[in-house]
Amino acid sequence: MAIVISLSWAVAGTPVPQANAAAADIGTVDQSFSGVTNPPTSDKPQSKLWFNDGLWWANMFDSASKTWHIFRLDRQSQTWVDTGTQVDNRLETLSDALWDGQKLYIGSQWVTVSTVAAPKASLSNRPARLYRYSYLAATKTYVLDAGFPVAINNNSSESLTIDKDSTGRIWATWTQVSGSLDTGFTSAVYVNSSPTGEVWGTPMVLPVSGANPDPDDISAVVAYSGNKIGVMWSNHLDDTVYWAWRTDGQPLTSWTGSVAVHGPKQADDHLNLKTIQADQAGRVFAAVKTSLDELAGSPSSSPQISLLVFKPGTGSWSSTTFGTLADCHTRPVVVLDEENAEVHVFATAPSTSGCAYTGAPGTIYEKVAPMSNPVFAPGRGTPIIRDAASANMNNPTSTKQSVNSSTGLVVLAGNTSTKRYWHADLALVHQPTYAPVASFTESATSGTAPLTVQFTDTSTQSPTSWQWDFGDGSTSTQQNPSVTYAAEGTYTVTMRASNAAGTSAPATTTITVAPAPVSGIVRASTSTSVATTADAGLTIDKPTGTSAGDLLVSCLALNGSTVASSGAPTGWTRFAAVTGVTNPRVYGYYKAAGASEPDSYRWGFSSTITSAGGIVRYTGAAGLDAPASTAAGAAATSGTVPGVTTSIANAMLVGCAGINSGATSITITGPAGMSEVWDLGGKRHELDDALQATPGASGAKTWSFSSSREWAGWLTALRPQ
Repeated sequence: MAIVISLSWAVAGTPVPQANAAAADIGTVDQSFSGVTNPPTSDKPQSKLWFNDGLWWANMFDSASKTWHIFRLDRQSQTWVDTGTQVDNRLETLSDALWDGQKLYIGSQWVTVSTVAAPKASLSNRPARLYRYSYLAATKTYVLDAGFPVAINNNSSESLTIDKDSTGRIWATWTQVSGSLDTGFTSAVYVNSSPTGEVWGTPMVLPVSGANPDPDDISAVVAYSGNKIGVMWSNHLDDTVYWAWRTDGQPLTSWTGSVAVHGPKQADDHLNLKTIQADQAGRVFAAVKTSLDELAGSPSSSPQISLLVFKPGTGSWSSTTFGTLADCHTRPVVVLDEENAEVHVFATAPSTSGCAYTGAPGTIYEKVAPMSNPVFAPGRGTPIIRDAASANMNNPTSTKQSVNSSTGLVVLAGNTSTKRYWHADLALVHQPTYAPVASFTESATSGTAPLTVQFTDTSTQSPTSWQWDFGDGSTSTQQNPSVTYAAEGTYTVTMRASNAAGTSAPATTTITVAPAPVSGIVRASTSTSVATTADAGLTIDKPTGTSAGDLLVSCLALNGSTVASSGAPTGWTRFAAVTGVTNPRVYGYYKAAGASEPDSYRWGFSSTITSAGGIVRYTGAAGLDAPASTAAGAAATSGTVPGVTTSIANAMLVGCAGINSGATSITITGPAGMSEVWDLGGKRHELDDALQATPGASGAKTWSFSSSREWAGWLTALRPQ
């Protein structure tokens, strides 16, 4: 596994200054965390990082303000940029981060560390808090939701983790120590949950055997198998690592307890759990540490770190050795690469040979093994983070999420001596084992000429190249091409997909194109404009060939503003204003062309923004045949606009959908049976039309998006002359 600096994109913001790295260093040295109470990349079960919107993020300590902030990694400069969004303001806390694709959750608990030699009771009135944030793609920032933070419990703990089950319920687990030196100390494994994260119940001790471990023990929670939540914890008192689970939607007290591993000195308070929700086997991967270094006579080949794998189908755990007593690993972290079906385990071990004591800081190492047969190579592994001048690196952390070749893998750690963060940015290169199985979808299989068809690749086994033959003499090597059939006929489309392992058998479909109508409404020409620089309006040229009596229809997509009350050009009538979301706001206008039209038309906006728009010219149209229907929605992979009802044969349906594309190129696929008129840059909005031969209900029309986005759109019908 190579350590790389990914030269991808630069993100605006103020990078945090870094120290200079020495030639023998491995990884990247980051900002100081001086002033924090606990090592900020601990504790063992917790995740400080997440991946969203093509970026890596972290909850990190800001040494200037002495508070925790959300940072984002600028992969071009390999620096962490402070977004200015504060999380907890308490020095004594640690946290666990969860990004669920829509919301960011951070569970932050006040830390009280209890050990076997020095037990400490949890402190009351030191609540763990849940922070929930919404993501603003336009500014690459997170905003705290109203009503947050909220209290998960009222007591400090050594560690606390969170996860979300299939019903949307947020779960938290921790161990809570009671007692004193006079009365003795006891501990219990607690859980609590909230339907949405806003209102939490009363914390309860897990109602299963073994839930009263030593004060040194900790617990961790994980959602798995699509509909289950599980808790793992260590128990020094009976040398057991326990596992309890419940099915989502069952009573909150309905838990089933079991044993993950048991035996002399098999338990230690080092746990890290991960799963792939899409894994049909529902496997859970757990890196755990043993205490065999404390067992007299244990050979140096005995496991110090083990990887446990749970298969719900069998209800049992298997175990394989990651590192031995001689390797001297500690504080393991698991990350799953779903694309290559590999498990990555990171752990701390000394930078030099030997083992002064288990738990010694030094260097962060990595080992990789197949998920299906996780057998690790002997030795400490590959060093990924090392400070050549100060062998005190410790506490690796990463994300709960699965990773792949498009995300890469970022690991964060800290030097406990110099008080500086360090990170490694690792490339994950997909190596296909099998040739692709070619498949694709098409936006239409029939229509009248000219018919534009958008093809979308759905091949499996990660193809890297494509060869299309559209049956009309044209070809393409794009992954998702489009073609316009100008003449009537039946065309056979063929696509082959290839990767390093080979080329697929062909996938085919047939496109039937009817002749263009000789009378009635005909789409004649278009003109479009995209303003990527903020402007107080948008100018669109007159479509070529515009003549008196033509009907001009316009669609505008605005990034966060509105068309001013007097902003439409002279003679244009608004028939749709879809402002249900901030971005995009989508408008529809029409105009009957006169004998003398200007060369261009300009719409004025209420503020300076980016925008896109176009005008389509129809001949044979006499105005609107039906009022427009409109709709808008939150982030989704499709948007549906209600149908309209036409009153005359051969009306022309016209629909437009816009998306909040941010900085990413998004593919829009138009409704079935409609032809694409334009797709502005593949990332802003698309206009489609179709003749409706018989009068009546058109049915709802759905636009699909290649990535979840906010959207808005309208649908109307033109009346033939």
